[in-house]
Parts: sequence; structure tokens; C-alpha cells
Amino acid sequence: MKTPSAKPRRSRTTTPGADAPTDAPAAPLFDWLQARAAGVLLHPTALPGDQGIGVLDAQAVRFLDWLQAAGIKFWQICPLGPTGYGDSPYQCFSAFAGNPHLIDLAPLVTAGLLDAADLAPLRRLPADRADFSALHRLKLPLLRRACTAFLARRPALPYGDYAAFKRTHAAWLDAYALYRALKDHFDGRSWTEWPDEARDFSTALRSPLPAQLEDAAEAHAFAQYLFFGQWQQLRDAARVRGIELIGDLPIFVALDSSDAWANPSLFELDPHTLRPLAVAGVPPDYFSADGQLWGNPLYAWEAHRATGYAWWIERLRAAFALADVVRIDHFRGFDTYWRIPLPAENARTGEWRPGPGLELFRAFRAALPGARIIAEDLGDLTPSVHELRARCGLPGMLVLQFAFGGDAKNAYLPHHAVPNSVIYPGTHDNDTTLGWYRTATEHERDFARRYLRVNGAEIAWDFIRASYASASRLAVIPLQDFLSLGGEARFNTPGKPEGNWQWRCTRAQLDSLFAGTAKYLRELATLFDR
Repeated sequence: MKTPSAKPRRSRTTTPGADAPTDAPAAPLFDWLQARAAGVLLHPTALPGDQGIGVLDAQAVRFLDWLQAAGIKFWQICPLGPTGYGDSPYQCFSAFAGNPHLIDLAPLVTAGLLDAADLAPLRRLPADRADFSALHRLKLPLLRRACTAFLARRPALPYGDYAAFKRTHAAWLDAYALYRALKDHFDGRSWTEWPDEARDFSTALRSPLPAQLEDAAEAHAFAQYLFFGQWQQLRDAARVRGIELIGDLPIFVALDSSDAWANPSLFELDPHTLRPLAVAGVPPDYFSADGQLWGNPLYAWEAHRATGYAWWIERLRAAFALADVVRIDHFRGFDTYWRIPLPAENARTGEWRPGPGLELFRAFRAALPGARIIAEDLGDLTPSVHELRARCGLPGMLVLQFAFGGDAKNAYLPHHAVPNSVIYPGTHDNDTTLGWYRTATEHERDFARRYLRVNGAEIAWDFIRASYASASRLAVIPLQDFLSLGGEARFNTPGKPEGNWQWRCTRAQLDSLFAGTAKYLRELATLFDR
């Protein structure tokens, strides 16, 4: 595969009274990562609890207590959107909505909207793994029932005024609620398979469907009210403890999403059928002979440019309403992206197309000048991608599990780390550190032992200490590594369509983190100025 080449560009600026431009590089658009700190990576679904998955309840607050005790200042999560088939938080029904599975139902029992017995089936689900299919079957009907009770009685809930919430979020909530109601009505099929009267949001509004599905759409809007109210309570609890949240924003949206259904002109879709003309992915590489065919619709970047990137600005604004820092996944797609024409069985056939580049991030800075963004810049990158990240001033990422496959020139080794970066032993897409070590080549294991001057018996903690000691100002550790868990605790395996995202931390494991681990981590934070 031949990747596009690009020569580094220098900014040409003028100064008052100068007769000719200079070659001085422009100041970066953003420059926020100035202090050293440590963070933990854990998606909320993996929290302990007795409602099928982790929810926004007392266990989440207790996790914040552990972070505070350990001197950890950041909690990084995966995207919070509503998930569908495969349960991936990176393929959501909306780029703006929250996942109703995360709602804590206990306050609804307290408010009289549900009975305590309604939660019994959820409490019988496994505590050490998430069963999303059972959760979908059991929980969503309870949320609908709670909505009906709420509309009938209008009890005071600690999440603010419901009507005001709907007005504040109407720009995306109206379309999302109707989209979810229609999806239920059409037996879960993708909107691309719906009849003509529902082919897009504007068309559906002119049909009898909104009136017919009013109650169903209301239930989905009410679930969003609950999610955002409970999430705000968790954010307030984090703020009191000095903890900041790192959110995650996938560059692409799912084809089967309210975003594509409500805004077809912003995506590369056939104007007549509204089906994608081409989709996103990555070309063949060392790891995959066929590349990766993601299937996400591509952006019609000229249409976004014509609006001053208004949709993207609102998307980023919404992300910062949920988190203090936002990691943007697949940052390289803003420089160039792999366009795969349809039909396609794999990602071999495609071409690199230019993304919006620096222009988009200038729009971000104008709208959100204090935005704190992390660029996911992993993989085989061209010089132009590195230049774009540098011009933006965004911290990039290093992954220690990628560091030991070559020699001392490997860019992921800690001695190559620059301060404006975030270092991880592994991410949600990697095995745990212990799982990696058990399956790594002997060269990698030997290199890691010699480099870190360890015997490998406590490899997870060796990686944690190396991350804390690195020059990267932010070190983020997956919770599984703090527990020294093996491959059985892996959260996601890319390319595996099912069985991901299921690992959960148990209450006993969280208890163990309070007993000694917190004190040691606080000492590490002091030792390495984190």
C-alpha cells in the first residue's frame, strides 16, 4: 500500500513594517497540556453494580473516591452514546445522545415511577460481565413504563425541568427521539430500509408517523433527560473530588444513526436513495491483508465547509458538555481519509482523499477557544498528519505495548516521549498488559525486560511505573492493569464482531484497589510529579 506523501508546510507570516513574509512557524491553535498528571481508563459500563452493567450510581461515586485516594486526576471513558448491534460505543445511534443503559433505575423506584420488584430481573444478571442483549430486553421497557408514570404524575426529580431540557436539546433530541421510535416501529431495521415516508427526518415529519409514535418518541426523550441529569450529578461529584473526565469522540458516525438520517446532505449519500456511495475504513497493512471495512458514511466536507462546520462545532460542544477533555479517535482522518467505493467486500480498493485539515480546527478554536483535545494519532502516519497535529498543538498518544517490537528507534519507547503527549500501557483496543506479555514474541518480552530492568513477574506494574516516569505529561492506565488481570479481562478485540465490551470490575476488585494500591499510586504520583 502506498500512502500519500506530503511535504511539511511552514507558516508564512508578516509583521508590521516588514517588507517580506518570514518563515517563522505559527503558534499552535491549542496548548493546554501543561501539567503532569495520571489518569485511569475505564468505561462506565465496566463499573461494579447489580443492574446488569455499571450505571451512574453510588458505585460510580465510589470509584471516584478511589481515584481521589490514589492521586489520579483524570478518568477516561469511551463514547457515551446509545449502542446497537455489537454493543460498541464507537458505533452509536447518535453522536449527541447518551446511552440509556447507563441510567440508574434506583432513583426511579424512590420517586414511585417503578416498583422495587421491577429491578429483580436485572439483579439476577452476571456481576462480572455485561449481557447487553438481556439488558436491552429488560431495561428499555422499564424506562418506557417510568416515562408513562412520570407524565401522568409529574413528580419532582433531581434533574431539573423536563420541558426545559427538551427545549435546550431540541436541535438533536427531536430527530433522535423520532428516529428511535421509528426504529422500534420497523422492528429494529436500519433507516436505509424504511419505507419512503420515513426516508429522512424532514420527510417523516410530513407523514402521519410522528403522531402515531408520539408516546414512543416521548419515552426516548425522557430517557435522555434521565441520562443527562444523572451524568451531571456524576460530573459534579467528580469536580468536588478534583477529578476531570476525558471523553471520547469517534471521527465518524454510524450509518444507522439519527445523525445520518436527519442530516443526509452532510454525508456522502446518493441524493435519490440516500444510501452511501462510499464508506470509511483503512487500507491493507502489516496487520490486515484486506484492510478494515468500517462501513461508516463519509462526510461531504464541502457541505460542512459551506456552513462554517456548524454541525461539527455543535458536536464538539456537546462532547464538552459531558467531559472536561475530549479525545478524538482516528485523528489522521482530518488530514486524509481512506474512501472505499461501494459495493466492496473489503478495504483493498480505495483512495486517499483530503480531509478538512487545519481549517476545521481553526473553526473549533474560534467557537471553543478553551477546548482541551487529545489526538488519537496511532498507526502508520504520514508527515502531513504529524504536521497537522503539531500545528493544532494537540497532544498525541504513545502505547507501550507497541514499543518493544523493534529496536531503540521505536517511536513508542518512553525515551522518545515528548511532554505534549499521553502515554498508555494499552488502550481499550489492546489486550491487558499481562495478556499482551503472555502472548508477545520472545523478542518483545526480552526487550521489555531489558529496557525496564525487570524480570517480568509484575509486568503490569512495570508498565505502570514506566508510564508514570515518562516525559509524557499525562499517563493513563487501564483499570485492568491496576488489577494485574490477564487476557480474560480484555475489553475489545478490533475486527471481532461480537463478545466485546463485556468485562466488568467486581465490587471485590474495587475493594482491593482501596487496600494498599491507592497509597502506592499516590506515592508514585508524588515521586514522578503527577
